[in-house]
Amino acid sequence: MKLRPPQQHELDAVSALCLRSKAVWGYDEAFLDACRSELTIRASELKTSELRVAEQDGAVIGVAQITLDGETADLQKLFVEPAAIGLGVGKLLFAWARGTAQELGARRLTIESDPGAVGFYKKMGAIECGSVLSGSIPGRMLPRLQVELGTPATRA
Repeated sequence: MKLRPPQQHELDAVSALCLRSKAVWGYDEAFLDACRSELTIRASELKTSELRVAEQDGAVIGVAQITLDGETADLQKLFVEPAAIGLGVGKLLFAWARGTAQELGARRLTIESDPGAVGFYKKMGAIECGSVLSGSIPGRMLPRLQVELGTPATRA
């Protein structure tokens, strides 16, 4: 398995992967349709965020995206192809997100998580620190988690 930046022509397929991954929590089609815009990766995001896909045997099986705002990095997306869940893809992508955030000068990584994914993020060292309104579903609250990254890494 390797991580690499996604190519523009792959963005529709990667966005579809995000929706398939979200569906593992049992959401119906109406819920997923409401999330579609927020889970779509646009070409402009290739320049405004850090993105990596996990690839195995030529197939994209996961994606992670972070954005940076001062000393805070936000994990915008971390999704794994349902058939690959439990194979270490999420751990690899999270380690990339954490390391990249620190390399870029972030002191913390924040996560607005699906309630079903909180356990995964806690295993990765995140702690719950409140809740935020969903960007897709009016009135829905999402758990907010955070990982302290410490002192930013020194760039060579």
